[in-house]
Amino acid sequence: MSDTEEQVSDDDWAAAMSEQEKPAAAEAQPANIFEQFSSGGSEKANAMNDFGMILDIPVNLTVELGRTSIAIRNLLQLAHGSVVELEGLAGEPMNVLVNGTLIAQGEVVVVNDKFGIRLTDIITPAERVKKLHR
Repeated sequence: MSDTEEQVSDDDWAAAMSEQEKPAAAEAQPANIFEQFSSGGSEKANAMNDFGMILDIPVNLTVELGRTSIAIRNLLQLAHGSVVELEGLAGEPMNVLVNGTLIAQGEVVVVNDKFGIRLTDIITPAERVKKLHR
């Protein structure tokens, strides 16, 4: 490295150090690149109008008849006509899950030769939180 290149390098280093020593008040303010939100009521109304954006998002709805644990050995022995005993009792309400989260319970109905579920109990958000602590 020549003396000229070393001198330029030292000068650059000195300039960077002097910039770092400037008081905080002299620093540039960050650019406002994000939208600022206020606590006004009109923003809340706009947020409710934007709620429509999520209405077309698909979710998985599952109706759970019952559950059981089974050893792989027994699973491999299942054949057409085999019966698997579930923990749920006959006549007990079915669990309705959305993306794996229990949201309701209901009973099976048949409409035009198709199965459906009639919701009998909706799980409130407060009840869901209580179940997390068990």
